Amino acid sequence: MAANATEGDGVTSPPKKAATKPQAKRTPAVKTAAAAAGSSTRSASPRAPRTTKPRATKAALPVETTATIEVAAPAEVDAPAEVAAPAEVAAPAVADAPAQPAASTVAATRSTPSSSASVLSVTGLYKRFGETVAVDGVSLDVKEGSFYGIVGPNGAGKTTTLSMVTGLLRPDAGQVLVHGIDAWSDPVRAKRAIGVLPDKLRLFDRLTGAQLLHYSGTLRGLSAKTVRLRSADLASAFGIEDALDRLVADYSAGMTKKIALAAAMIHSPRLLVLDEPFESVDPVSAANVIEILQRYAAAGGTVVLSSHGMDLIQRVCDSVAIIVQGKVLAAGTIDEVRGEQTLEERFVDLAGGRKAAEGMEWLHSFSD
Repeated sequence: MAANATEGDGVTSPPKKAATKPQAKRTPAVKTAAAAAGSSTRSASPRAPRTTKPRATKAALPVETTATIEVAAPAEVDAPAEVAAPAEVAAPAVADAPAQPAASTVAATRSTPSSSASVLSVTGLYKRFGETVAVDGVSLDVKEGSFYGIVGPNGAGKTTTLSMVTGLLRPDAGQVLVHGIDAWSDPVRAKRAIGVLPDKLRLFDRLTGAQLLHYSGTLRGLSAKTVRLRSADLASAFGIEDALDRLVADYSAGMTKKIALAAAMIHSPRLLVLDEPFESVDPVSAANVIEILQRYAAAGGTVVLSSHGMDLIQRVCDSVAIIVQGKVLAAGTIDEVRGEQTLEERFVDLAGGRKAAEGMEWLHSFSD
């Protein structure tokens, strides 16, 4: 017993047997906590028995554990040993930063697309019908997170261009890359990244609105539960909850456009290609749709739309291309294209200017 007392505690007076057992149990406990925390607490293990030792050990153990976790946690979790405690505090701030642009106003994000990567790259697109050249060497570069507008007079080739971009019409020449995928050599993969609202859309109008959304979502590989949840969200956003159980054939022109847009968005594509999306849509619904599209673009989605409404394009788009007679006459940011003019004035100049209406004097003599 004397040998044990001298070896364990370095004390000549032999302690009582009852006091030796708690001490022998405590000592491994302190060493285990120090080893788990990765510190040098082993050298500070108690050498003399004290009546207050259990309290001191309980009070000291949380303090040692807290102090060592701040230093050791980066080495265990983040791998680099050089990372100090301040870097550990800064890391969550960096991780939370991307969520702020999505919640901020779109006016701030419109001028700065979320990435410099091209989601849509069109090079030398060409299409002719008989003797008519509809698209003559169109090239476009649409960045990720961009809200891109395409404008032009009737017959300028806008719809033909968008039909070739989305795989609805085969080009005679040129290349279309959607998120780096060739839309014509690998159309299945390319179309997974696209949501399309085509011109002169044809829907399965003998289905109800809910059935059409279910069909569109299932066709894109979504589960039935996901389709139900997203259908409810889209119907609420577009204000067509009461029409979901009616046949699409009974919808008005504006409601048909909205259900078609919902079907194009249900699979959350990287790229939305919309041909005249606001035609026949009332102003209130159009404002709701614009807000949805702006949030989508702010979150990293990309929108390409054609429209005759110059004011709309100037308000919501960050980039624009003016197409006249199948050729791109101007492309870039809104400010680059319009210069010192309004977008409408710039468009009219490029399209050939206003023509004076002469020889219409008969219109001033009324038939009655």
